[in-house]
Amino acid sequence: MILNHMVHYSDAALDVVFAALADPTRRAVLTALSEGSQPVTGLANPHPMSLTGFMKHLRVLEDAGLIERSKDGRVVHCTLSAEPLQEAAVWLSRYQQFWTKRLDSLARYLYEQEELSPSTPHSSSAPRSPSPTATTRRRKKSGPTRRIRQR
Repeated sequence: MILNHMVHYSDAALDVVFAALADPTRRAVLTALSEGSQPVTGLANPHPMSLTGFMKHLRVLEDAGLIERSKDGRVVHCTLSAEPLQEAAVWLSRYQQFWTKRLDSLARYLYEQEELSPSTPHSSSAPRSPSPTATTRRRKKSGPTRRIRQR
C-alpha cells in the first residue's frame, strides 16, 4: 500500500519511532493495542519480565508517540496512537516505489532476453546421464558383525 498524501516528519522523530519498533516486545504491545485499549497488566502478562522492566518498554513507546496512557482509578490503560506509524510508512513507501521500479525493470529485461533467445523446451523427465550405460547404485557393505559382551 502506497500512501499518496504527504506527511511531514523529522529525522529525529523517525529515529525514535524506528528505535521503538526495533524491539519485539514493543512490536507485540503495538499489535495487542491494535485490537483496542488495554490495561498495562493485561499487556504485561504475556511477556516474561518484571512489571518494572515492562514499564520501560511502555515508556519508550510513549516517548515515540506510539501509545498514550490514561488512568481510570487504579488502572492504567494504554491506547495505540498510529500517526507516527503512518509517518514511518510514508517514509518507507519511497523505497517501496524504488524497488518496485527496479523489479519491473528487471522483469522487462528478462522478458526481452527470453524473446531474443528462446531457450530449448524443458523436458519433464529427469536429466539423463551422459554415459550410454545405466548407472546402478551399489549397496553399502556393512562392517563385520561384532558380538556385544553383556555384563
